[in-house]
Amino acid sequence: MKGNAPAEPNPEPLSQEPQHLLPLEGGATVTDKSDRQRVEPVFKPYQQKQPYLLPPSVDELVPPEHPARVIDEIVSAMDLGELYRSYKGGGASSYDPEMLLKVMILGYSQKIYSSRRIARAVRENVAYMWLAGGNTPDFRTLAGFRSGRLKETIDRVFGATIGVLVESGYIKLKNYFLDGTKIEADANKYSFVWKKSAEKFKARLEEQIRETITEIDRVNAEEDAAQGEADLPEFTGSGPIPSGRLREVIDRLNKEVSESLSPDKAERAAAVKKLQEDALPRLEKYERQLELAGERNSYSKTDPDATFMGMKEDPMRNRQLKAAYNIQMGTEDQFIVGYSVHQAPSDTALLKPHLETVQTTLGRLPEVVVADAGYGSEENYEYLEQRGIPAYVKYGSFHKEKSRAWRRDPFRKENFGHDESRDVYVCPCGDDLRFVREEHRRTSNHYAQTLRIYQASHCPSCPFKPYCAPGGSCRSLQINRRLERYRGQSRELLESESGVELRKRRSVEVESAWGQIKHDRSLRRFLTRGLTKVKAEWGLLALAHNMLKVTALRAGI
Repeated sequence: MKGNAPAEPNPEPLSQEPQHLLPLEGGATVTDKSDRQRVEPVFKPYQQKQPYLLPPSVDELVPPEHPARVIDEIVSAMDLGELYRSYKGGGASSYDPEMLLKVMILGYSQKIYSSRRIARAVRENVAYMWLAGGNTPDFRTLAGFRSGRLKETIDRVFGATIGVLVESGYIKLKNYFLDGTKIEADANKYSFVWKKSAEKFKARLEEQIRETITEIDRVNAEEDAAQGEADLPEFTGSGPIPSGRLREVIDRLNKEVSESLSPDKAERAAAVKKLQEDALPRLEKYERQLELAGERNSYSKTDPDATFMGMKEDPMRNRQLKAAYNIQMGTEDQFIVGYSVHQAPSDTALLKPHLETVQTTLGRLPEVVVADAGYGSEENYEYLEQRGIPAYVKYGSFHKEKSRAWRRDPFRKENFGHDESRDVYVCPCGDDLRFVREEHRRTSNHYAQTLRIYQASHCPSCPFKPYCAPGGSCRSLQINRRLERYRGQSRELLESESGVELRKRRSVEVESAWGQIKHDRSLRRFLTRGLTKVKAEWGLLALAHNMLKVTALRAGI
């Protein structure tokens, strides 16, 4: 029963404090109960306005392995006399160009390409403050230095850097690994001007001008027989019409029409006015376009020095031409030893001007040149041979020649036998292809080539004619003896033990430099416009790359 139930003992009151405290380092405590563990946090002193007994040195705040120290050391050892001589005396004092160069190189090494951002870093970043020595140049000063002073002296500044690296043992100028890439220009992709279109529109306009002037002269001649010619000798035929000469003709026609008493004077005056206000400006515009294009097939209205080129980064099916510059660059041990900026999209014609730029910059050429098949032309082989440089340069069919399909195809001209004693080529059926004539041609780079033409005579009765000479005529061969000799020399070098090693290194050497600049440092588009300014911008990128390479080597990376 409820009333007879035994009384339950009273529970002990719960303690408000832990019964067992375990001491911890720093004065904190923790209970021995796992479900109630708590460590009291301990913080380092934070006193924002604590004064220093002695002012700190900025030099102590820059780590010894920081790239800024390598930049300071190498630039200080360079001969910058040409850069200093670009300044004129008098006027207000200028910032030291050595300081500006160091700050710009550090910015480019850390993916900071904007002059505004570099100027901000000089005010806020300790490494930039240390390099600038307390100076605070604004963005206008930095942009003017890059686009003004530096664009005229960047080659000599870069050459001085390579000289320091050679003296330090980082570069030997022995093996030169060459390759090219295209970097997009700072231009609107729809600002193109095509040379062929300008030539077509100009020719159409010139024909209209001829017809108009001929008609006006005919009417003037009928009105006044003393005027003589019914047309201008310069405008007969289909030759070009210079805008200056057209202006003279318009002035003459205006004078003749103003003195005319004919009732159709107003019609002739309107025709001359149309020539003056419509045809002449258009003709001058086409002349400017053709002058800007030069030997190029296109240029950009936004940056007239840029040429429209196909970019490898775009997918093949969506590839479109973009305003860009072709950068040629050579490396050794992944140091950038030479570079040049070009407007031509093809690499083949750029080996010679590139190496000439390297020789001007460094005072000498490398001992060995290693390049891919894009440079394997007769002109390039001849240029290297004349300078005594071994050409480890592939040609277009170098790898295809090793394939089974290539070797087993009896109808390829490379597989035709050559009888040197009779100077004939022998086809798979035993027919002789005899020498017919020589042809002299010029490449797009104006290089003269000589081709020997050999032709067979019994092809119509040959059962293999549909495979060997499917056309109506007999099989003929175009042989470039000099190019074949150069290819044989190159093949021998490339298949040698040293050639195999250099071919393996080429993909690691220059491609690594491209990857670090374009991907690691996110350089996909230039910030400046114009060939000389772009050249200065790429020179800063090359300097920054070499400085980072020295930093990595010293750090053992």
